[in-house]
Amino acid sequence: MKILAVSDEECAALWDHYVPGRLSEYDLILSSGDLKPEYLSFLVTMGRCPVLYVHGNHDTVYDENPPEGCDCIDDALVVYNGIRILGLGGCLRYHPGDYQYTEKQMARRISKLHWKIRRLGGVDIVVTHAPPLGVGDDEDPAHHGFETFLEMIDLYKPKYLLHGHVHLRYNPHTGETPVRENRYGDTSVINVSERYVLEIPDVPFKERDRGQIIWKTKHKD
Repeated sequence: MKILAVSDEECAALWDHYVPGRLSEYDLILSSGDLKPEYLSFLVTMGRCPVLYVHGNHDTVYDENPPEGCDCIDDALVVYNGIRILGLGGCLRYHPGDYQYTEKQMARRISKLHWKIRRLGGVDIVVTHAPPLGVGDDEDPAHHGFETFLEMIDLYKPKYLLHGHVHLRYNPHTGETPVRENRYGDTSVINVSERYVLEIPDVPFKERDRGQIIWKTKHKD
């Protein structure tokens, strides 16, 4: 399965300078937030595959104008081609605003999903907006990561955590360019700012998946 992950910056090659067929190779598109709703609607129309998204801290416009044809997976565990995907949008609270959470609030969100994760035997991909603390985050308060994400990784050991929030450009605070791929234990923590392509094998459908939200790849002409 070939997954296109996007976040924070609209990719000109996939929108302004789009060439027909450029999205046809992808089986799934995942958004880690802070993208224009029109952009996600364009991707789901041209890609002809599901677009699943979580909210970034700047996505308040989605409340009135959600991305058409796309599915929000905030606080949800879904299955796509046998891959278990958990969505946890928003960032660490640094000032009053929507889609910003304290550590305790994020921990409660995760704990409410515990029984679903156990029922499915774990999670393969976690889609977040913010990174874990100390693993791809930044020094300024607006871009600190969640410590509770580290605890979640320790407990559930997902193969991947995909996040945005930290733009991949030169950082005047550190004098460095952020790293796109990090490791925490056995989990690949990947900053999908603008776009990132992930290829993983499909997993056979299992009886445990019944009753969950399930997508399967449709035949593409």
